[in-house]
This record gives sequence, structure tokens and C-alpha cells, in this order.
Amino acid sequence: MTLAHNITLAPRWFDPAESEALVTPFIFYYALHDALVKPMPGNPMSPCLAESWTASPDGLAYEFVLRKGVRFHDGSSVTADDVKFSFERYHGAGAKTLKDHVAAVDVVDPYRVRFRLKRPWPDFMTFYATPATGAAWIVPRKYVEKVGDDGFKKAPVGAGPYKVASFKPGVELVLEANEQYWRKTPSVKTLVLRSVPDDSTRLAMLKRGEADIAYVFRGVLAEELRRTPGVTLKPYYLALPLWYVFTEQWDPKSPWADRRVRLAANLAIDRQAVNQAETLGLSKVTASIIPQNFEFSWPAPLYSYDPKKARQLLAEAGYPNGFDAGTIAADLANASFAEAVVSYFGAVGIRVTIRPLERAAFFKEYADKRLKHIIQSTSAAFGSAATRLDAFVAAGGLFTYGTYPDIEGLIREQSTEMDRGKREAILHRIQQLMHEKVMYAPLLELAVPGGYGPRVAESAIGLIANMSSSAPYEELRLKGR
Repeated sequence: MTLAHNITLAPRWFDPAESEALVTPFIFYYALHDALVKPMPGNPMSPCLAESWTASPDGLAYEFVLRKGVRFHDGSSVTADDVKFSFERYHGAGAKTLKDHVAAVDVVDPYRVRFRLKRPWPDFMTFYATPATGAAWIVPRKYVEKVGDDGFKKAPVGAGPYKVASFKPGVELVLEANEQYWRKTPSVKTLVLRSVPDDSTRLAMLKRGEADIAYVFRGVLAEELRRTPGVTLKPYYLALPLWYVFTEQWDPKSPWADRRVRLAANLAIDRQAVNQAETLGLSKVTASIIPQNFEFSWPAPLYSYDPKKARQLLAEAGYPNGFDAGTIAADLANASFAEAVVSYFGAVGIRVTIRPLERAAFFKEYADKRLKHIIQSTSAAFGSAATRLDAFVAAGGLFTYGTYPDIEGLIREQSTEMDRGKREAILHRIQQLMHEKVMYAPLLELAVPGGYGPRVAESAIGLIANMSSSAPYEELRLKGR
């Protein structure tokens, strides 16, 4: 079975230790690796490598009992020592928050591991056991120590349903079924994951039968897919808001330091028109960077489309003729949204150009704080309002370019509040302040039109809520198999 993706296949996405606050790496984790606990069909926290877990009454310890007889691709057993090693090695999104709260990881016996916390923390399982982070995805300690981090990314060994047969960086990943996978032997014996960044090429491959499943179609191509006989349109829904970050709002010399300018940018965009043009009207208009179905999400009032008011606000702020705003840095796979926004900004006098980057490079520069001017940000990582704030708003967050003292104080306060009602009130207040300050220009919560061809009996698209592409891979089936 051949799967055509819109992204370049990057080796760093093979290593759970480097997981960003994105869903993209989990496309590969669900094939190559396994987690103690992970989302599965019908269960957002399904026991996997851990057959069970318990929390102590005082909230200071979580103990996981491992499933016996599970092996990595190299034949070695999955043990509590691998769990401890994987956690201590983890340095991706949420790593600082996790390690600030965890006092120690104790190997109780080969199949039992205990996490001891410094203080009760209501978010431990959200940060650890959902794809808000990659910390619960387990790698083999002895193999990693033998080949090193770079060697592991070149030849990853995991405990997942598929193992690497061959890899052409940036082009193609060929996977073979792990016949000993604990959950079930995959039905499809060979998976070919192809990088096909051009949308029209992906659609042509799907129509010719060169790809069995293809992901991410926009605009006229999504409409063409819907009309093509023998090919099935399959939209899927992610926890995937797309928003614009004004990185210079903390610079008093920048136009973006003026709230009126940021509000003008929001009023300049016709979000529903973008939704219709790009995703067949399937997406949700939003005014928040927090997905609407996340725990502790606050329903931010939507922005109207009012270019006249936008021009008035710019004039009041001292820019009656607009201003040059530099670039919008955007993931190449989502650049068409930025093109629409550039047009709307230009119509009110905010002159900007697009700087498209391949996804892996974009998020590397984003996390390294090297992007300038405006960033078209997005994330489909799992979690809650708290995990999104941790990655994108909190001081020290992986993708945070600036914050405000009142917001930062409340973020610290909610992280230790054990009363759920009080915590929700604090998290709602944070989101209200973000909206009042007009920190961002949220656009849409994206629906993603994908499709599959006539050979496919089960595409596994949408089996796991909020999951990108197909998962779990062991559920993929061809007709007649």
C-alpha cells in the first residue's frame, strides 16, 4: 500500500525524544514505535505497552505495569528500564515542564515503573500519556546507547507494528510489517510512505492508482477529488487551529506594538471566504489558538470581517497609508492560507510577502526563534488548553516569542491548582487576556480533505480522533485481504 504525504520525510521525526508540539511526528511514531499509553480508536488514553496504571491517593506517584512478552524490532524485551531511559532522554515539547514536576523515575521491577512527583500535578497524564509530548513513547536503551542519537534516527528500532525496510531521506520510507506486534499482525505487509509536496501530483497519483491513500488537498483540487469516480473523499478533523503570531508586538518601535494595529489585522481577514476556498467550507472559523474541543478551552468571540474599520484603526495608530510588515513565514504545506491572508492584509495597507519553508525546516527555525516579523503558526498536537499554552504562550515555551507578566503569572498559578473549577477559571482568564490584548490573529480550525483509491478496504483515516493521516497502521486493509 502506498501513502502519499504532503510533507518531506525528516529523520528527526523517527525519534520520539525530539517530539515537537505537533501531530506530524506521530505519523511515524504510530508505525515505528509504541507508547505506554496512547490514543486509539474510541479511547484517548488506551493502555498499550502499559497494560494498566494507578495513581497514589496523594497524587504524588503514578505506577505503570508493563505488558509482558513485548519485544522491540531487534528482539530485545521492552522493560521498565527502557521506560526510565526514554523519559530521561526526552527533550522535546513539554520536556522542561515534565522534568520540573517529576522528582524521580523508579524501576520497581522489570515490568513495573513508578513516576514520583515533586508535588501533586493534575496534568501529569495529559503531558505524559497523550501526544501533547512524545515522552511516553519507548525506545530500546541498549540499542540507542550502541548506535547513538544520530545512528538511531538513521536506523530507528521501536516496538511498533512496522519496521524500517529502507529509507531515502526526504523521498520515501518503506516499512515491513512486524509479524510479532503484540496487538495484532498488520494486514498490509509492506507500506510505502512517499513525500509528494505538490498537491496536483498527489491527486494524479491517486487517480492513476500509483497511491492508495493521499492526504491534504485544498481548494479546486479538493473539489476535483470529490468529483472523481472511484476515488473517495475522506475529510478528517484535527485539533489544528492556524493562527498568525506578531513576533514584534513586544518591540515598542514596531507598528505591531500597538493593539489597534493587531486588531486591524484581524478585522482585515474574511475567514469564511478562506474556509470555503481552501477546505470546501469544512473548517471552523476561530478566534483562539486553543482548539474548541480541548479541555479548559474558552469560546473566544469571533472577529468580524470589517476592512473599513481596519483601515480606520491603522489611521488612528498613525499609519493612514499602511506600512511594510516584512514577511509571513509559513510551512510550505499550508502556504496557500498565507497567500490569502497576504491579499487581505494588502487590501487595508499591511504590505507583506510570504516566506515558505519545508515543514521540518520551518518548525526547526520556529523552535530556534529564528523566524521574523509574522509567523503562520499551527499545531495539531493533542492535550488541553494548558499544554498548548505551555508550548506557545508560556515564557520558555518551545515556540514562545514573547508573553506578558499578567499572563505568565496566571500560567504558573494554574499549573499547581488542584481544584478543577478554580483551575478552569484561571485558564479561561488567560485566554480572555490573550484575546483582549489581540496577541494573535487566529484563522481557522482546519478540516483536512484526504482521499483513497479503489483498492482500499480500510484507510484508517479518522479512526483516532484528532489524529493526522492514517492510524493505527495495523488497521489498514486492502480489499480481498
